[in-house]
Amino acid sequence: MTDNSNLVAGMTGGNHISGAPLTTDLTAQVSPELLRNAIDKAVVKIRPMATPLDQISRLGHVRDVDSMEVDYYSVDCRKSEAKVSKVDVEADEENYSDNCRGFKVQLDETGVFEASEGFAFTRSDGSLGTGYVVEKLDGGSTVRVRIPTSEGAVSAGMTLVRLGRAATQLDVQSPQFSVVPKKQTNYCQIFKMQIEQSVVMKLSHKEIGWDFTDQQEAAVYDMRLGMEKQFLFGKRMKVYDANKQENVTLTQGIWSQAGKEIEADLSALDAKMLVDILRRTFTENSGSRRKILIAGSELIAALNKIDAQRVITARDQVTAWGIDFSELISKFGRLYVVFSDVFDSVGMPGNGIIVDPEYIQKHVFIPFNAERLDLRGSGQRNTEALVLTEASCLTLRYPDAHARIIGK
Repeated sequence: MTDNSNLVAGMTGGNHISGAPLTTDLTAQVSPELLRNAIDKAVVKIRPMATPLDQISRLGHVRDVDSMEVDYYSVDCRKSEAKVSKVDVEADEENYSDNCRGFKVQLDETGVFEASEGFAFTRSDGSLGTGYVVEKLDGGSTVRVRIPTSEGAVSAGMTLVRLGRAATQLDVQSPQFSVVPKKQTNYCQIFKMQIEQSVVMKLSHKEIGWDFTDQQEAAVYDMRLGMEKQFLFGKRMKVYDANKQENVTLTQGIWSQAGKEIEADLSALDAKMLVDILRRTFTENSGSRRKILIAGSELIAALNKIDAQRVITARDQVTAWGIDFSELISKFGRLYVVFSDVFDSVGMPGNGIIVDPEYIQKHVFIPFNAERLDLRGSGQRNTEALVLTEASCLTLRYPDAHARIIGK
């Protein structure tokens, strides 16, 4: 039990210590958040360029959880287009005065359109035509539509794009709309790193100022590098360790969680192909207009060989989240690019992952903390020992806002 006799309350809050040295025990008692906050701030300053994903997640959306097994829900936007498979012209049995023609259109997607919605389609001359959905049939795989005679007609192979809903003056209701998110599960993984040095080593004269603090920094870097690899490429597993007679949980990385996959021919990568990649990245339920590409050396090299174009501007350096990025500015959005040794180390130098920092969620069961072990007091070893611990996992809230880049 800590002795409180030396604590003196301040006049406007806080505490003073009189007649005794300041110790970590007293500090933890008086200001329990002080040491942990100092650790958190120190962690994000240790070689952030080597662990960009871990760095971004620490400074982004962090949520405390009360279980090692995290259930989370992800949802994508509703599809907005469907391709026409078959078209039948309907004979107007009633005398319409809208100067429109009726069609029964069979689609390759079910449930994309609802009654009372407008839609657009590209006509044979390249111009845009529009129409209106009167009714959906066969569970939504077929719709009855009306198209102004001046707009032409739809035919098989065309794509219908959903527009806004339109109601009549007497309508008080519309077709219902709701979203049911998909439930998924990830495991928090307990990451640990123990640092020890003997008391004799501590007292020995050294040619350079290498002390226990330097050991800690090296250990934090090694720990974060392992976390970076797990957060990227880990597989969700629960394994029984027979030696320890306990279950071990390993967390799933975001590589397999990303909803899009984009292939790139690195040998032919040019400005036009880059524009196409950016289009895929920033469209189709894309998320925000600022994203990050974390990539291996081959993909980075291929990007560096592309000359800056008028439609794509390359900036040398942008600093965000404590990381120095190269920036690609396009009409679609901004892409921050950073090289990652992790892709090279796992044999994927031509690959990368584009992440939307707004939709990365970090779940923390045990915040990053450092705990001193009293191995001398327990009679085990005459050493100074420190254990670093964090239990956490990463999830992607909108999978289609993130994309795997596969270099060929």
